[in-house]
Amino acid sequence: MSRLRWSSNFDGKRFYNPDAPQAAGFLDALRWKLTSRPQRSPRFVPDVDPSKPPRQVEGSELRAMLVNHSTVLLQQRGSNILTDPIWSQRASPLSWIGPRRRRSPGVSWEDLPAIDAVLLTHNHYDHLDLPTLRRLAAGGDSTYIVPAGVARLLRSENIGPAHELRWGESFSLQDVTIHCVPALHFSARGIHDRNKTLWCGYVLEYRERLVYFAGDTAFGPHFAQIREEFGPPQLAFLPIGAYEPRWFMSPVHMGPDEALRAHQILGARTSIAIHHGTFQLADDGLDTPRRQLIAGAPDDSFRILNNGQAATIP
Repeated sequence: MSRLRWSSNFDGKRFYNPDAPQAAGFLDALRWKLTSRPQRSPRFVPDVDPSKPPRQVEGSELRAMLVNHSTVLLQQRGSNILTDPIWSQRASPLSWIGPRRRRSPGVSWEDLPAIDAVLLTHNHYDHLDLPTLRRLAAGGDSTYIVPAGVARLLRSENIGPAHELRWGESFSLQDVTIHCVPALHFSARGIHDRNKTLWCGYVLEYRERLVYFAGDTAFGPHFAQIREEFGPPQLAFLPIGAYEPRWFMSPVHMGPDEALRAHQILGARTSIAIHHGTFQLADDGLDTPRRQLIAGAPDDSFRILNNGQAATIP
């Protein structure tokens, strides 16, 4: 699959998932909410012991820490990269309503090292959290890598510099090239902007290894295409949560069984689960994705980290 083909998912007004199911519409969302039977989960789980990451990591090893949800801190050779950061109490435009935090971040804000680059995969509130991004912009000098159409929102908040990418495009930082790759999802922050900005995953090409961060995605042929284009990654971050009910969620979110299939198709040496355990966004329980992944995993190559837990990749 050529990178030129990856870029052809825009009809002039809106982005879409090429040759794949689209996200359910308003009536289906209403049907889900009226018939939803979410699994019961604790209001809050006080089991996170925050970690203090090093300010920098030297050498060729990669240190990957799960902060929470889809927020990952990647550290290698003096470079600190943060994905889809959220420290807010709710994944919502409002502070008093919307999905609330059920677990603490695994890193206290004051212990977060200086961030060189922030990768944003799409504009949903659990992945693009403006209060967190404002704090990052006020306290540091980060570069923001975002999918097409998202930079406008960041610039309106004086957050930047922001560099937009479409599928197949790349941006180089010191010691790493960041490639924007397909995901099967959608975008919206309100009722009138659906799919007006792009969604994506990222392949991080270091000298020593490939790292794939899937962001939010359904299962699809893009995993095989990414492996064909770049080769098998040494490390992949794959989402496992917010997958029930399947009739509604399957066009935009993988379940744990599909994440395992994606891990195998990619040929990843190690995969780490993201998008679970902090916010209950769908009908599956807070820790149901973790249990399902553990039950289905044939070996320990697909890892589940607690908030604040790190893995070192040689």
